[in-house]
Amino acid sequence: MQKMTNENLHEANPHGELGLIALSSCKDFGAKIDYHLKEMRKRAGLECPDTFLIPIEEIRFTNGEGKTRLPSSVRGRDIFILCDPGNYSCTYNLYGYTNRKNPDEHFQDLKRALSAICGKSTRSAVVMPLMYASRQDKRKGRESLDCAMALRELERLGVKDIISFDLHDSRVQNAIPNGSLENLHSTYAIVKTLIQEEKDIVADRENLLIISPDSGGMDRAIYYASVLGTDVGMFYKRRDVSVVVNGKNPIIQHDYLGPSLKGKNVVITDDIIASGESTLDIACQVKKLGASKVFIAATFALFTEGCDKFIKYFSEGVISRVYSTNLTYAPEEIKNMQWYHDVDMSEYLAKIIDRLNNDLSIAPLIDSAGPLKEKLKELRNI
Repeated sequence: MQKMTNENLHEANPHGELGLIALSSCKDFGAKIDYHLKEMRKRAGLECPDTFLIPIEEIRFTNGEGKTRLPSSVRGRDIFILCDPGNYSCTYNLYGYTNRKNPDEHFQDLKRALSAICGKSTRSAVVMPLMYASRQDKRKGRESLDCAMALRELERLGVKDIISFDLHDSRVQNAIPNGSLENLHSTYAIVKTLIQEEKDIVADRENLLIISPDSGGMDRAIYYASVLGTDVGMFYKRRDVSVVVNGKNPIIQHDYLGPSLKGKNVVITDDIIASGESTLDIACQVKKLGASKVFIAATFALFTEGCDKFIKYFSEGVISRVYSTNLTYAPEEIKNMQWYHDVDMSEYLAKIIDRLNNDLSIAPLIDSAGPLKEKLKELRNI
């Protein structure tokens, strides 16, 4: 095993020794990334520390104010801060009540961590798979531009790289034209899992169809279809633009555009499942149009109104399974549901962080359709 000395450390890691700061919202996910990083370095014959994780203290006062403290120095290190604004399981004591952290508070904790670093690291990068305020990415009338403001704020705090997944609208990158915002995708991992878990369904490509729930998700659906070698369809959302309910125009009707669904196994692809109402409505219509089995594949499954509807629709045979990643928090009771499959993204993110730490291109990890197509050839005996 090659020992990394102080003299050759900088040559191997141009930005300095790697360090991970997992905020309270990302503790479990951070531990998985740390494990994969250590395994990768060991396989490469490099000596690595017991952990890349750097301790951090997130302190909350009983009036709700907070502060962050780093017990050890991060001077000269390459720091990646892991944050999940969607983790609603984090709590603190507020005037004697148990209060759950919301996305605004998680983002404030991220800024506190950057402030505690005090610019002493060689580089500060943020890994925020579910981008903060990503659903408020464009202005309709007199509205705030929360996501753009957040990105500008991170840039001002000295963040050099931001890593996120499936941005609601990738054009939000224009907010920091001189910054580095990597918009990664979970499609490779989800398609790989589909091939492993639904072999019979994927093998029969003549009866497999990919569905986009709206026009905005067509690029994602086309990627799925091109890798799986099948056709694609789309639903058009007709909205009542004269009314705003819970911050959005309600959907009047979903109109289907595409080939016949009769007897087809369908995969509905999406970036976010919030309440799930829209996705489940599409699943119902797909079944009415003659689909055999319906699968849902989404990067983030939030279940903002619980999962009772999913349980009901699964028991009624409307949906067969939901595939989603662990890029944002989901309670264990949902992960253990018969109809839910958790796609682990920790190894993929570990590879991304490792390559960035060594100042290498991440393009080989982004363009990975080739290996999937080879697996499909074997599965279909082509």
